[in-house]
Amino acid sequence: MLTDLFGRQITYLRISVTDRCNFRCVYCMPPQGVPHVPHERIMRYEEIAAFVQVAARQGIRKVRITGGEPLVRADLPRLVEMISDIEEIEDISLTTNGILLEKYAGALAQAGLSRVNVSLDTLNPKKFARISRGGDLNKVLRGIEAAEIHGLTPIKINSVIMRGINDDELADLAKLTLNHPWNLRFIELMPIENQQPWGEGFPPPEDIFMPVSEVMALLRPLGLHPVELPGDSGPALPYRLDGGIGTVGFISPLTEQHFCQRCNRIRLTADGNLRPCLMSDLEIPVLPALRDGEPVLPLLIEAVHKKPISHQLDGHIVPSGRCMIQIGG
Repeated sequence: MLTDLFGRQITYLRISVTDRCNFRCVYCMPPQGVPHVPHERIMRYEEIAAFVQVAARQGIRKVRITGGEPLVRADLPRLVEMISDIEEIEDISLTTNGILLEKYAGALAQAGLSRVNVSLDTLNPKKFARISRGGDLNKVLRGIEAAEIHGLTPIKINSVIMRGINDDELADLAKLTLNHPWNLRFIELMPIENQQPWGEGFPPPEDIFMPVSEVMALLRPLGLHPVELPGDSGPALPYRLDGGIGTVGFISPLTEQHFCQRCNRIRLTADGNLRPCLMSDLEIPVLPALRDGEPVLPLLIEAVHKKPISHQLDGHIVPSGRCMIQIGG
């Protein structure tokens, strides 16, 4: 089993399959965009599957496919099927902006995908287009519906908390769980290469952060009751509103003192680098070894052993090498 130097068992691998996206969300990438990695430096599906096979033999049981936007990569269901064929892998999920989900939900489910996370920061179509710099809210909502129809459940909805942008809608977002069996999660804004101005009409970045504690206080009149979910609910602390059939969760990487103690994951970037911690620039390249036919297990063990005990945001040490779209979240 993969165990880091602080006794945490690493069972969860997040794989970015592309650094490209059909959105340009204000908290995920700078207004000017980012240079794309050349195609020949992006991991091929066969290389990803070969790495997952090695990781699975060492105790990785859950895989999440991310991007960029993973569904812009051609023939993604083929990769899902390749990972699904690895006996030790018990759960394959996908994080998506949802804009292409209506088109691909059926093929993904048939290939072996278990469930999806969909980003949804607002229910206002005009605001949605501003935050995503051009996205279509109705297409995303149809994508969520398609995911439900094809059994990619339980669906998780990810909402980034942004003061002065969507804080007036947090109660409305939470109320989605009254009539839908969704797990909605409010996520604190993480300072990963998004601290420069976001553009006209947005508050200064230093004024946008809003802690989970304020959101919980805002939602308390709706009735917040802690619940225990079957299996691993991830980093979210789950609650249920009065009369709700879904759950409302809170992910507080910046303000929760013990957040990192539960971390069981490691990340693989689209260009083949293992990233032990989302909020650290440290990376271990594995793609050259894969292409040269060299063993990658020592690199995986090295990455796990270099996993820090926690991020260092309280010391104002933030990652600066990549923005979120280049990491995979």
